[in-house]
Amino acid sequence: MTFAVSRDAYDRYMGRYSRLLAPKLADFANVQPGSRALDVGCGPGALTEELARRVGAESVFAADPSESLVAACAERVPGADVRVARAETLPWPDDLVDTVLAQLVVNFLQDPAAGVTEMRRLVRPGGVVAACTWDYSDEMRMLRTFWDAALELDPDAPDEGGTMRYQDPDELAALWRGAGLGEVETAPLEVEADYASFDDFWEPFLCGAGPGGAYCASLPLERQAALREECRRRLDDPRGRFTLSARAWAVRGRVYGRASASSGPGARTRSRSAPVPISETGTPSSRSTNST
Repeated sequence: MTFAVSRDAYDRYMGRYSRLLAPKLADFANVQPGSRALDVGCGPGALTEELARRVGAESVFAADPSESLVAACAERVPGADVRVARAETLPWPDDLVDTVLAQLVVNFLQDPAAGVTEMRRLVRPGGVVAACTWDYSDEMRMLRTFWDAALELDPDAPDEGGTMRYQDPDELAALWRGAGLGEVETAPLEVEADYASFDDFWEPFLCGAGPGGAYCASLPLERQAALREECRRRLDDPRGRFTLSARAWAVRGRVYGRASASSGPGARTRSRSAPVPISETGTPSSRSTNST
């Protein structure tokens, strides 16, 4: 399984959803003008671009293990500090930013607990770590259609609904609390993506991006054809434009103060300003003077 694909291939497969989720996750994390933000697992930069729109590219940092996607993100958001790196070993000093966000990433980390702990390290006391993952079991219809069709033809197909650990709010909240984050809250983020035709739905799977694409690309042509027709049947044989809904579960937590903000000679001192209150909807409370 890989996400080391072109920006166009990724955007046709998952990017149409990432663009819609990005402002919702940024709202949920309460990203404010004048702050600094880091996008972990940035891919080709949908969320990075949204963060730059809110706080300015010079205040945005981004990381991804894929060199091709990092290059696409850097091109998409000039001025942002975009680097090749895994979430578990981010190349920046402590207390770098006010908010770290990870969109559709947690399930693909080599060590999720270590990754979230590393994200926490980069956030100043009072700041926020936030992420979202798909509701793979039921409410991400594009993936659910594909994997239900695959299971119909191959009971051993690696359905993400069964292989992804973090796909409900309780699991995400437990992961966040285990990393030492406080004031942990979860919420659903819902979007709808448009498809021009059935081929617009099907063809991105042939590029090999993500678990679904990797599985599809591994099949011989006759089994690909059978899977294609089963997906078409489950979508009621669309003859034009159609829309699919998707739900992600989001989680956020507050970074408590710590005795030292330095992890080495590259670390820099950050102001210990009071945390911005977060309301139940993810927007600033009435005590905040900024708005998104």
